[in-house]
Amino acid sequence: MRDILRIQYFFLTAAPWAMVRGAALSVVVLLMGTALLGLSGWFITATGLAGLAGIGIAFDFFRPSAGVRFLALGRAAARYGERLLTHDATLRVLAKLRVRLLRARARGSARALGSLRSEAVLTKIVADVDALDGIVLRLLLPGLAAVITQLVVFFALGWLVGWLVACVVFCFYMLFAALILWRLGRRGLVHAEVTETQTQALRRGLIDMIRDREALILDGRIGTREEALLALDRDSRDAAAALDRAERNAGFFLSGLVAVVAGLALMAGAWLVNEGVTDPSRAAIGVFVALALAETLLPLRRGFAELGRMIGAARRIGAFDPPIEGGRDPSRVPLTSSDIVSADQPVLSIETGAVALDLNAGEAAAMTGPSGAGKTTLLLRIAGLMESHEQAEGGIRVLGRSPLDWEEEILRQLVTMVPQRSALLRGTIRDNLTLATPAADAEIWNALGAVDLDKT
Repeated sequence: MRDILRIQYFFLTAAPWAMVRGAALSVVVLLMGTALLGLSGWFITATGLAGLAGIGIAFDFFRPSAGVRFLALGRAAARYGERLLTHDATLRVLAKLRVRLLRARARGSARALGSLRSEAVLTKIVADVDALDGIVLRLLLPGLAAVITQLVVFFALGWLVGWLVACVVFCFYMLFAALILWRLGRRGLVHAEVTETQTQALRRGLIDMIRDREALILDGRIGTREEALLALDRDSRDAAAALDRAERNAGFFLSGLVAVVAGLALMAGAWLVNEGVTDPSRAAIGVFVALALAETLLPLRRGFAELGRMIGAARRIGAFDPPIEGGRDPSRVPLTSSDIVSADQPVLSIETGAVALDLNAGEAAAMTGPSGAGKTTLLLRIAGLMESHEQAEGGIRVLGRSPLDWEEEILRQLVTMVPQRSALLRGTIRDNLTLATPAADAEIWNALGAVDLDKT
């Protein structure tokens, strides 16, 4: 829960005024809806009683009907503003969350940055961020608005109708609704998490199968992979069906709770009328308000049903500043160009369990091996982009020093690593070659000539 609380705090602080305005309008919508049904119930009951008493001609129809129209139109306008503000704020916050998350990932090692090229990693990040939009729209704002509305209605009913009706409506709703939603959240934790995990695994599996379909066909494993994906799809559908059943059951119990509370409000109001505490038209307010308060509870079902999905996404995203893999030891004093290096030291020296090599100026070496043998890992360690036990023990040295001892700017002048994967950006050749630093035409032609592209 700590991760999801941190995400909530980030959401609220990223767009505070939009969230506050949205929350205020959410409360206004619920209060107007409750007042609309309560006033309508009083108006109908009072009109009927006035007709039975033969004083219908003296009854004021205009002000209550004007109040009904005002509440109906005001509720529609407030609902529009609430949806507009909260959705706009949520979309802006999600955009900021993606940027902040990718910035945190960008501080990782070359291996971590390389993983961001994977469509599986990017798909997971996008899916997890999208799963978090319900924190505000389906949990935080509706829950806060429901509690505030229930409290306001409690005091209003106590003042208008009687404290017995107010206590019955407030206590039964708060106690039993909290119990129903808590049970839904507990049951949904497992199902929602399984649904999200299996859906993401299925999405990644489909991408991998489409990408590797030729190799799978030649290897005779396309049918096996298809069966595995179908099994993932069945598991995901089963978990989604179980979650849907839990949500529908919660909706059934909440609807039953509304009917029970309305009946209890009717009985409490009738008792107050018999005791002479209130009149029948005021007692009717309690019944209709109890029915109107269902709007504060029923929208919370979807949020609590998806609570497991949100918690899982928040846990996978975790902290915004993850530890950097292969980071430099802060206790290590970096070496600069002013440090004296013995001239008899080899340019590169490697002494690991699998490789023993010394390279002097003008020498070259080629490294071969099967996939997964550690070729890329060794190159990353030589470039100072990943720390290892061999580096700590001096097993990899550049001009006699560990790569992690060199100042970053100096090390980049000594060691250049060309990754296995490359990409061209949209634009001209000049745009691509001057991405890191400006360059004159002569420098660009020299670079193209060095790679034999100057005549292409």
